[in-house]
Amino acid sequence: MQEKTSDQTLQEAQDRAAEVLKKYDKDSNTMVYTGIMSKFVAALAIAFSIFQLYTATFGVLDAQLQRAVHLSFGLALVYLLYPSRKNWSRHKIHWVDVGLAVLAAASPLYIILDYQNLVLRAGMVTQTDLIMGVLGIVLVIEATRRVVGLPMVCVVLAFLAYAFAGPYMPGVLAHRGLTVNQLVSHLYFTTEGIFGIPLGVSATFIFLFILFGAYLESTGLGKFFIDLANAIAGWASGGPAKVAVLSSGLMGTVSGSSVANVVGTGSLTIPMMKKLGYHKNFAGAVEAAASTGGQLMPPVMGAAAFLMAEFVGVPYIDIVKAAVIPAMLYFIGVWLGVHFEAKRSNLKGIPRDQLPKIGNLLKERGHLALPLIIIVYLLVSGYTPMRAALVAIVLAILCSALRKSTRMQPIEIVRGLENGARNVLSVLVACAAAGIVIGVVTKTGVGLKLASGLLDLSGGLLIPTMFFTMITAIVLGMGVPTTANYVITSTIAAPALVQMGVPVLCAHMFVFYFGIIADVTPPVALAAFAGSGIAGGNPLWTGVNASKLAIAAFIIPYMFVLSPVLLMIDATPFALISTTLTAIIGMIALSSALIGYLADNCYTPERIILIAGGLLLIKPGLLTDAVGLVLFLGVLFFQLRRHKNKQAQTVQA
Repeated sequence: MQEKTSDQTLQEAQDRAAEVLKKYDKDSNTMVYTGIMSKFVAALAIAFSIFQLYTATFGVLDAQLQRAVHLSFGLALVYLLYPSRKNWSRHKIHWVDVGLAVLAAASPLYIILDYQNLVLRAGMVTQTDLIMGVLGIVLVIEATRRVVGLPMVCVVLAFLAYAFAGPYMPGVLAHRGLTVNQLVSHLYFTTEGIFGIPLGVSATFIFLFILFGAYLESTGLGKFFIDLANAIAGWASGGPAKVAVLSSGLMGTVSGSSVANVVGTGSLTIPMMKKLGYHKNFAGAVEAAASTGGQLMPPVMGAAAFLMAEFVGVPYIDIVKAAVIPAMLYFIGVWLGVHFEAKRSNLKGIPRDQLPKIGNLLKERGHLALPLIIIVYLLVSGYTPMRAALVAIVLAILCSALRKSTRMQPIEIVRGLENGARNVLSVLVACAAAGIVIGVVTKTGVGLKLASGLLDLSGGLLIPTMFFTMITAIVLGMGVPTTANYVITSTIAAPALVQMGVPVLCAHMFVFYFGIIADVTPPVALAAFAGSGIAGGNPLWTGVNASKLAIAAFIIPYMFVLSPVLLMIDATPFALISTTLTAIIGMIALSSALIGYLADNCYTPERIILIAGGLLLIKPGLLTDAVGLVLFLGVLFFQLRRHKNKQAQTVQA
């Protein structure tokens, strides 16, 4: 009877997860065709993937041609898969969308067909060019509304309005203003606008890594990660919550979406946490905080990481190396929050005899993780991200064939091509829309003006500049996906930090982190809302709890700006070890203060002392580390003695 009840609970959670995914993740709200239309859309998606694999294998086309083909395929699929209105049937074809799909495919194809003439008359726009350019820009904006949402559309429209309103703007924001011809020429017929770096990265690195992720999911790697996390941590105090942290961190190497990660692992881990005794608001928060951190986890980070490599001008492997210690500190922070909550509430783990054995798991399905290990080796060995991803895709298919139980059938390999093309659409559209913003910024010079304004607002001081930059990234992140958020903030906010002497990589990583953490920051915290939907909790309080658990993410960016050694910049072994060690102790102090438990329940003065000690330990410097360590050890000593006395009294009683 109990077994049946557990199965029913799990099924209910999975059904709720599917509903939550449709509510908070636009990627799941696609058309469900049958018959000839289903086959046509599948064929188009497969052709898209084949084009990307072909150019990755035999050499990409000229930049604008490669990006035009990429956008043509992507926009056509968007208009066929994402209906213009929510209340339209998702099973019936709408001829309006078919017509828009044809126009959306034709507009970028115009660049391909008339490429030579466009090159010869660079800067000069004919009437036909103008019509096709305006059509392309409008269709990109409408695709953004369907896939990404209105907040991103509002940002794009605001920048377009600014392009024309320059002469009427006050102070430093004033500029000459642009004509329609100038703007269309810049945004659509150069590589400075829609066909700029963001779409270029989407058309090369990002597509292949998303296709790689689609094949890893097809092999059952996600289920393997959850089972492995159960075997490692399921027995510990608060085991299921720690399983959520581990499995979500591992899944982050495959999934670049916070919401999708919450739903994927949360449908299994949240019911386990609630059964163990965690409050529903805390259970949803654990999954949200852990899943959001998945985008920070090397080697396959969020799509924005590939853009960062291009913007900063360093190999992608350098971004991966720089992200290792911050990602480790983030997950240690979430893990500690879970641990202290479990200790405070006296929550036990799952009996070991109910958990899978690590040895058996590795023997039966350990080979599924080989492509991840190999892709790291290839990146370190000097392979380009495109070549490494291409090899890893082939290896994912071959490794799955090593055992009959995990072997992919030919139809699954074909479906992987379709799923990869579908999964890239949200990133592709976000990159194209972000290209419009970048185009306006470069044409009007507003980027430097906004950076200067940020410096003036902060009085030229580093900490206030970081604070205002953080607020900008978080506010944008509440409605704009991570990829587009990073593009915008790296254009208008990161330069302010660079002007103050912050290393370029630190400045870009700073805005990258806060763009991601917006997913768990109230009042609009999509990952937390998804977690609360599965757990049946309150969205706001789930967001508050997720923010407390993810406190590391609010502090770590300040740490690596003040101490770039955490990003492996000019790092010596001693400096790296000492800085990381004191940061971990600082995380312990802060997590225990926020939860209210270290070795025993914390009194209010102890929590204040722990917060002060944690912040001092996190701030680089010998003196601050020494004072922070004394404060932390002092509270720990008194709590250990108090806890020992309580145990002695319990024994005597």
